[in-house]
Amino acid sequence: MRRVTGAATVRRGRVKLDLPPLVENGNSVALKVVVDSPMTPADHVKAIHVFAEMNPLPNVISLHFGPRSGRARIATRIRLADSQTVSAIAEMSDGSFWSGSADVVVTLAACLEEP
Repeated sequence: MRRVTGAATVRRGRVKLDLPPLVENGNSVALKVVVDSPMTPADHVKAIHVFAEMNPLPNVISLHFGPRSGRARIATRIRLADSQTVSAIAEMSDGSFWSGSADVVVTLAACLEEP
């Protein structure tokens, strides 16, 4: 996460993650992220970054936005290697960073590396 934010302070709020609290299979987990932003030229979301700390590659997805995007929201499916906390960081046009997180319990893991 520090590669994305650098030395900037990451504040909690403005970012809402919607994930099921319990998933049977980590191969395809529904994810929605919504950032509270007016999406004007002066105040908009520049990027949303999603992290799953227990995955072999923790930076799951990074999406870039502009003021003409209309809304700062995404809906996709991700793979989860294990039960964990999934976090999202929104980079705003003023240089601030906001975050949100959700806990997920995975009964059948995905993203496993072969020995």
